Formats: sequence, C-alpha cells, structure tokens
Amino acid sequence: MNIEQIQKKSGIVGRSDAIQQVLEMVAQVAPVGISVLVTGESGTGKEMIAKALHQVSKRSHEELVTVNCGAIPQGIIESELFGHKKGAYTDAREDRKGYFETAHKGIIFLDEIAETPLETQVKLLRVLETGEFMLVGASKTKKTDVRVIAATNKNLADLVDRGQFRQDLYYRLKTVTIHVPALRERVEDISLLVERFALEFTRSNDMVYRGFMPEAIRAMKNHPWKGNVRELKNFVDSIIVLEKGERITVEMVERQMGFNPNETRDNLALPVVMQQPPEAAERELILRQLFLLRQDVEFLKQLATQGPMVSDQIGMPIMGHSSEQIAPSLHIDEESALFIKNSSIGELNMDDLEREAIERTLKLFNNNRRATAKSLGMSERTLYRKIDQYGLERKIKIKN
Repeated sequence: MNIEQIQKKSGIVGRSDAIQQVLEMVAQVAPVGISVLVTGESGTGKEMIAKALHQVSKRSHEELVTVNCGAIPQGIIESELFGHKKGAYTDAREDRKGYFETAHKGIIFLDEIAETPLETQVKLLRVLETGEFMLVGASKTKKTDVRVIAATNKNLADLVDRGQFRQDLYYRLKTVTIHVPALRERVEDISLLVERFALEFTRSNDMVYRGFMPEAIRAMKNHPWKGNVRELKNFVDSIIVLEKGERITVEMVERQMGFNPNETRDNLALPVVMQQPPEAAERELILRQLFLLRQDVEFLKQLATQGPMVSDQIGMPIMGHSSEQIAPSLHIDEESALFIKNSSIGELNMDDLEREAIERTLKLFNNNRRATAKSLGMSERTLYRKIDQYGLERKIKIKN
C-alpha cells in the first residue's frame, strides 16, 4: 500500500516532508509483525499512527485494542491488562478477560506506556518475549498471539537512566521507533489541517462554513501551537463558533489568540529594510506582496489540481462544494499562474526574491534557522532545502 492510500484509509492529513517520512515508515513497518514504539509530544496524533499501522497490517481484520496506561489506577492495572480469576480480590465476582487476551490475533496499543508501574513492566516484558501471561489469582499461564504498539510523550531513555523504566522492556519495545513531528515542524500542513477540522466541525454541527482568509492561515502558521494538532483542532472549532460561521480573517485569529497590537510580533512574512530610498522601498513592498501572493496561489492551485485527493483525505468536499465544483471555483489559468511564478520588477524575479528573502531573514536572526523558518512560514526542513538550492550554505559559513 502506497502513502496516498494510507492517508486516504487512515485520515492522516499532510504533505510536508516530515509527515511523509512518518507515512513511509508506516508503509514499511506495518506488514511486519514486530513491536513499534511511537514517540512524540502530546497532541501530535500518535494514536492515529497506531491506527494506520493496524489498518495496513496483516492483522487489520482483527481487533485493535487501545489501552491508556496512564488512566488505569496502579492497583488494578494488572487485572485490566491480564484479567483475573473469580475471588482474586474482594470485587472479583467472576472470571474476567484482560486486554491482552481480548486482543488475541490482533494488535494492542499501549498508550502512555511510560506510566506503567515497574512491577507491571516485568509482566509486559514476558508477554512481549514469550506471549505468556497469567491472570491475577491464577496458577497457570495462558498464551496470546498479539502485536504490541506502544506510545509515549516522554523520553524513555532518560527514564531508564533514572531507574523509572526497565531497560530490557525499553529495548524490546523500540524494535522500530516512529517519531511523530510536532506541528511547528510541519507548518506546511496547517492549511490542510485547518480545512479538514473546519469541514468536519461545520458539517457535524450543520453550520455554514465560509473558509479562512490566507492572512489568517499565515497568522496561524506563526503560532507556536504547544498543544500541537489537538490544540489546532480545538482552536478551529472554537473560532468558528465564536465568529458565527463568518469567513475567518487575520483580525479574528489574532483576537482569539489574545494578540496585543502594542507588543512586538514575529514577522509573518519578509523583513523590510526601512532606511532606503523611496523608489527602492516601494519596489520592495511590491515584491513582498507578490511573494505572499505566490504562496496563496500555489496553495489554491494545489487544491485545484489535486482537489480529489485532498477531498478524499478530508472525507468530504472542499469549502462545502461538490468535487465537480472545486476546479471551476479554484481554477487558475496558465497565464495567471505563469505571471505569479515569473513575476519580476526591475532585475528581480520571484526566485531571486525568495533567495533574497531567505538570506535577509537569516541575517536578521543571526543565522538562527529555526527563527528564520518560523518567520518565513516554512518548516526547518524546507528552509534547509532552500538554503542548499540557492547556494546560501557557503555564505552562512563565511559569516560565521
């Protein structure tokens, strides 16, 4: 199964290099029956990766049992995982299957694995190595055939060093590790994610959806999103409700984010040098707007030319229209696309402008690439590729 098919089946949205690498790993690892450790910050979508691994695996026709290890009280976690015999403890009035027995022939997803008590980790290791476990209160072992996927937002290696997680279990779990990137590492995907969440929310609540203005999306790309995709989804849902279905503008976004116009804000686009002749300043401002316009047009063109795939990922039509209506409403003819692509003023064309913008922004932030990428609204990976494309690496080394 290729990446596009995995995205369509799992509902994972994204075109960035970072998320594409994750999907490539899913495609490679899913068909093999080895354990997988999914890592990443809270809210990045680790459970969606687990579901994708299940859907693409040879066990897809069997059950995926999801267990939040952090939500189970320490006193009953072994009973929940492995089951218990009648009379094993006061409230054990009958035999009960545990999650591992329920997941027989399927996959068990152990979320927040780092929260598992040390004494329970010993038994988890035994299940992983031999497939054997023992019900609480039982004297005989049972066998299960189950594939384990675990997830954590913590650094298990650090926990091992501090004696809070078993080293043998850690090495057994991390046969393959898939790291889910934070949203700030895949800002290119924010446009598609916003569209996905907005359409899902408005359709489920029977609300009118008029879309987000490009400037609003740029402002959202500049936000840190410490809660990652989960925070973005909650923000999209709330702003649609609070703005009563109106088309979302940058002012609305800033108001909901609590932006103070009296505070210094990060650049949303290109830095403009003010101490220069009027003609040069005017030319630079025009180029600046062309640069932003090209970004907007490229996004719209992507929706127009690849609309069916985007619609398939979202599971519903774009902007509330049928797929037949997408192309006409977002159509960009070759002449206008060529203008945006090759626009020039004086001796600079758009590629020159992009190169100049990256070089100037790097200088503004003293070659801090993370700050530069954030200011330009692109991922660090994309920035590195652009630096190599425009031959800026040598200049950076000389300046350093």
